[in-house]
Amino acid sequence: MDFELEWTPEQQAFREEARAWIERNAPRLPDHADPANLTREEYERQRAFGRLLGAKGWLYPTMPAEYGGGGLSMELAMALEEELDRFNMPLPPYYDTGGKLGAAAILVWGTEEQKAHFLPMILRGEIRTWQLLTEPESGSDLASARTTAVRDGDHYVVNGTKIFVGSGHGAEYSWMIVVTDPEGERHANLGWLMTPMDVPGVTVEKMDLLFVGGERGAASGIKNTVYFDNARVPAFNLIGGENNGWKVAGTHLEIEHGLLRSSVRGDPLTERVLSHARNARRGGKPLLSDPHLVDRLVDFYADSEVTRLLHLRNYAWRSQGRQLTYEGAQAYLQQKRSQLSKARAVLDVIGPQALAEAPDEWAVADGHIEAHQRAAIVDQHPGGTAEIQRVIIARRLGVGREAREEPGRLR
Repeated sequence: MDFELEWTPEQQAFREEARAWIERNAPRLPDHADPANLTREEYERQRAFGRLLGAKGWLYPTMPAEYGGGGLSMELAMALEEELDRFNMPLPPYYDTGGKLGAAAILVWGTEEQKAHFLPMILRGEIRTWQLLTEPESGSDLASARTTAVRDGDHYVVNGTKIFVGSGHGAEYSWMIVVTDPEGERHANLGWLMTPMDVPGVTVEKMDLLFVGGERGAASGIKNTVYFDNARVPAFNLIGGENNGWKVAGTHLEIEHGLLRSSVRGDPLTERVLSHARNARRGGKPLLSDPHLVDRLVDFYADSEVTRLLHLRNYAWRSQGRQLTYEGAQAYLQQKRSQLSKARAVLDVIGPQALAEAPDEWAVADGHIEAHQRAAIVDQHPGGTAEIQRVIIARRLGVGREAREEPGRLR
């Protein structure tokens, strides 16, 4: 059975238009193995390119045109992403959870005034935003957040700490889960708040971490701690109403848990590993002469393809308006599981050389192989652990419950 998409003449014409425009406008940047190595100058060039994309509606191509998106079909958005892949760039070309996750929550739950205010800034690339969810004592269980936002006239006064935040080079806004009713019932005491990062009382400190994985070009190898000390945020910025933050969060969590990945092409790691295997030798013999290593390469490739096809399925179903339930978490669980199994296969095939870090002369694929060895471990945690994905799947199937859990609202 052939799962691949076929392109119509009109879609192919759009691809060619996008390719020509990207050739003229895309910055030529280094493909850093560790995204934490992105320089400030390189980041600013990403942002400038993002604003060019935003002016065409291509920064967030499937979002409504009336707010600054492109209003494009998912097929055209996929073609656009594939053309950006040729320049080792994701879409957007920098880390911005405001557009990928936060904008969807604002679109579903915001008032018309809030949508008209926040969405154009995000979708045109005028601002980028971080998500502030994890706290020192609150990770996968987001409902246990302790950062408070107490109403004081036309503002909320915010106090607390968020960790594992964002990336390098700062952000203009963040969105976060806060406690708006400290005495309220769990899940019914939360708010979803858009927060300017330049208000007094907000302090950002970089965390000293080994590696935090992330998208190409995202500089998300860097994470931060954000402290709030009586920071005053306009009450207008609370999306979805007071104490309704858990329902608002259901929208962005639904996307993050397996529906975030819109590019469904193969992982660049696959070609790097296969290229090395074709050309490398061990004990004077080509690697591919060893049937055991060939079997491990097959395992590696199969894991990559199963992950890709699950995301492709979800991508296609969403484009058809089909309601997904457990499928997002299913794909995300497979993605997380396959990261570890692929890392083990890479070690079997390449050996200790897979752990050589660039610019060491033994580094493979300019250090991308070594970076994946670290990222595969860390990738088990962001967006909900593998255990969280299993819980979501069980609840959506109704395992051990009288009623199946409903997915978060996406429209």
